[in-house]
Amino acid sequence: MSDRNESAASKRLRRAIRGIALARRATNAEPLEVMSAPAFRSVVADRLRALERDVAEVRARVNGLLFVVAGAVVTQVVLRLFG
Repeated sequence: MSDRNESAASKRLRRAIRGIALARRATNAEPLEVMSAPAFRSVVADRLRALERDVAEVRARVNGLLFVVAGAVVTQVVLRLFG
């Protein structure tokens, strides 16, 4: 395809793809690691357990924040009624 027949969008797309390819080469990206199915399942299971722990921690923090907010609301109500 000649440059004369290419549209401006096509040229930009071609330059962007070339830039991505050059950036990938510059980072020396390692090829994907090949592993057996049981090893893959083990890695996935470990990551899932770690994710479950993280979600449990976030959940505990959110519950704590809700408890603090509820306590503040109750305190304000009591102060307005009896204060």
